[in-house]
Amino acid sequence: MSEARDPNGPLKIAYLTYRGKPHVGGQGVYTRHLTKALVDLGHSVEVFGGQPYPVLDERIKLTKLPSLDLINDHYPFRFPAIWELKTREDFYELGLFLIGTFGEPAAFSSRVKRHLAQRTGEFDLVHDNQCLGYGILSLEKLIPTIVTLHHPITRDRALEMEHAPNWYKKFGVSRFYSFVEMQGRVASRMPRIVVVSENSIKDIHGDMGVSYDRMRLVPVGVDPDLFKPQPQVTRIPGRLITTASADVALKGLSFLLEAVAKLRTERDVTLTIIGKPKPGKSMDLIDKLGLAPHIQFVSGVTDERIVELYAEAELAVVPSLYEGFSLPAIEAMCTGICLVATDGGALPEVTGI
Repeated sequence: MSEARDPNGPLKIAYLTYRGKPHVGGQGVYTRHLTKALVDLGHSVEVFGGQPYPVLDERIKLTKLPSLDLINDHYPFRFPAIWELKTREDFYELGLFLIGTFGEPAAFSSRVKRHLAQRTGEFDLVHDNQCLGYGILSLEKLIPTIVTLHHPITRDRALEMEHAPNWYKKFGVSRFYSFVEMQGRVASRMPRIVVVSENSIKDIHGDMGVSYDRMRLVPVGVDPDLFKPQPQVTRIPGRLITTASADVALKGLSFLLEAVAKLRTERDVTLTIIGKPKPGKSMDLIDKLGLAPHIQFVSGVTDERIVELYAEAELAVVPSLYEGFSLPAIEAMCTGICLVATDGGALPEVTGI
């Protein structure tokens, strides 16, 4: 264990993120901003992550703990070559994949536990960003550990099941999300959990059985010196903007696309989507509705450019069926753009409606 330390002094923190997509999605964006803020406060942070790796402040060390990367943007659901299977965690991840389960959280928790077991004296605290694999329970016995739980993935699973068109799609969704039971077991046994909204606290308690006294509310924020109105930028008439971190039912993008198609029968409307275009339901719907010439995808850009994109648009939209918090909502409000949002999950709490 670490030597006795000044309780008011800086902490040496091991921050864990099994995925860290840098520009869209809660995991990578949350990781980038939180770890930078911790270093700004004087703490020492080392990030342990899997693919896609996070983009971090230059003061923060990234220790890569690569997964098999079986579900990636360029080659989703690929099968690994035999030479890629080097550790027991690799075989574990592949085994879960073969039975249709998303195995990254479980395998990453085992990898990071094995790595940090050799370095227990180097850290005062472990901060797990919603991996919640069984290895996190073992790690907590070695180093004090807290978990950020953005929202219960049970809500993602329920919405995917609801929108699955047939029984075998529903079976596939059920198999893929079977890791949710593991996360519930781990979360209910963790002594310290950070949650980003009151709505998520309620849902985590109801869906995962985590007692209220183990959870603490720490809302997410954005940099007000960066996300602010840009009066020098001219808004483009009819330009809408949204963020799509994943092509899943929970994000509600299909409903926005249908609304844009309806609006285009009445006026000239275009849509900017912050995110990568990926083959799937949304791209199929864009083609079906004839919207391709009127939609611009933007990805891999700086925060400064995102602020400009908000300033160029007339209206920001968050069409999500459920959100544990929603960074895009507060980013939009901070830049002064009009916002239309659903009442899914924590959105009423975040937007103040």
